[in-house]
Amino acid sequence: MTAIPANAKEVFIQGITSRGSTFRPSDWAERLAGVMSQFRPGGPRPGRHLGYSPWCIPTTLNGVKCVVVHVDLQEHQPMAWDFVMNFARDNDLQVTEACLLPDAVEGLPVSPPRQRQP
Repeated sequence: MTAIPANAKEVFIQGITSRGSTFRPSDWAERLAGVMSQFRPGGPRPGRHLGYSPWCIPTTLNGVKCVVVHVDLQEHQPMAWDFVMNFARDNDLQVTEACLLPDAVEGLPVSPPRQRQP
């Protein structure tokens, strides 16, 4: 597993092993994020277990299941961070820094996304 740069805000845990195999079971990302749902800003709150934590979100990128983990989890819940990172290491999953794109280039307005035509 690669070291996380100090300036990273998020990391992707990808459902691909270092050998390029797809990680199973197919719902691993949702399961991991479900376990992490109690770890959130302000701590656990009744009824909030039904939604994912903003620090640990399952998603699919280019057809690959991933979990996006915000580095604030490390500061606020170090044991939870270790659990997620150890899960990735123990299962030989690829972990990469998230690439955040700026909202706008200095001096240029941000264009809204194009709507698809039917």
